[in-house]
Amino acid sequence: MLAGFGSRKQPAEGTTTELHAKALALQDAGGTRLVIVTTDLIGIPRPLRDRVEARVVKQFKLPAASLLLNASHTHCGPELRMTTTALEELSEERRQLTTEYCRRLEDALVALVGDSLADRSPARISYSHARAGFAMNRRLKNPDPEGEPYLNHPNPDGPVDHDVPVLQVTWKSPARRAILFGYACHNTTLFVNQYAGDYAGYAQSFLEQDHKETTALFLNGCSGDQNGFPRGTVELSRRHGRTLATAVEAAMQNRQVEVHGPLRVALGHVQLDYQPAPTRKQLEDYLAGVASPFKDYELTRTHAARLLRQIQKGHTLRRTYDFPVQTVRFGRQLVLVALAGETVVDYSLRLKKELRGNGAVWVSGYNNDVFAYIPSRRLLAEGGYEPRRSMNYVTGTIQPGPFDPSIEERIIGKVHELLRLTAPR
Repeated sequence: MLAGFGSRKQPAEGTTTELHAKALALQDAGGTRLVIVTTDLIGIPRPLRDRVEARVVKQFKLPAASLLLNASHTHCGPELRMTTTALEELSEERRQLTTEYCRRLEDALVALVGDSLADRSPARISYSHARAGFAMNRRLKNPDPEGEPYLNHPNPDGPVDHDVPVLQVTWKSPARRAILFGYACHNTTLFVNQYAGDYAGYAQSFLEQDHKETTALFLNGCSGDQNGFPRGTVELSRRHGRTLATAVEAAMQNRQVEVHGPLRVALGHVQLDYQPAPTRKQLEDYLAGVASPFKDYELTRTHAARLLRQIQKGHTLRRTYDFPVQTVRFGRQLVLVALAGETVVDYSLRLKKELRGNGAVWVSGYNNDVFAYIPSRRLLAEGGYEPRRSMNYVTGTIQPGPFDPSIEERIIGKVHELLRLTAPR
């Protein structure tokens, strides 16, 4: 089965474009290393990150803070379920297939990290950026006061981040190039039941076709509330891919900032609180039809039954989540912030303002643990799909309800803390 659109009822029926995992390994003069792995996947399940991390620490002595795993969030990649709660609702055949795939994926990613570390040679690194305009905010205020507060609909006046950051790595012997680039847009242009990298896959392919001996890697941005428009066909996906590739080309022809060491990497965790979960009695009454729906939670009956089963098994509903935050300093020229989950664009826009003066600032989402949407305080107050209704869906951790409004300050605070710890001396 493919991951991302719940309406699919059949397994993948073929391949529109190939899926890839790619790695860029960097090491500074002091021996600090960084491996960035980009994947054409819906997300990075926490168990996958944990298992790959444990193996590369042991096999390659690569510190945990030096491993960054990013998902393009294509909705045309294979299903990834690795927790008991995520697997138990599947058929036996489907459970076996996704379990076997995840095992093979883990092995492939570990081997990829090892191969990239073994292939290091002196290189020149530069940074630049451009803009692309096909991403649009997808939260539109509903004029009907009786309906959902915000519709999943194009909003040309909503906040966006059209920045296209580009890191170029070039080698003289042999002559090769790596292009790491990003954009904040959901990878949901396609609605096919085939394997495909969507617009991000096309953009990488175009760059590799147009530049010999080049590897192009896509790092998704804070695109939780951003969609590419127009959307819905292979041709539109290809068109957006070409638009993004053209923006990368523009950045490559702009003034380049030479990037120097030292590399300073940091990985930390911050505790996120959930809003108080429904009690067992509330869930029982709701499912029995003697209580009103949980409008504040936008809780579906399916998810209410799921939560009730957890309580009946003797489990306590989760109250907090351990959220990973990763930062990388490339000398004094560039700061990369890698956030987990489906982070909304408010985080990127805010951090770029607050970190001004630290060189160029690149903020990425969908890293290391993609377990839920990560709303800002603003979105939590507004309601709608990303902060509330999306918490009904399970591919990993069962979410008891919306996050507490303190989520934004806690994540931003952790970013600042890690960057203080790695500040140039």
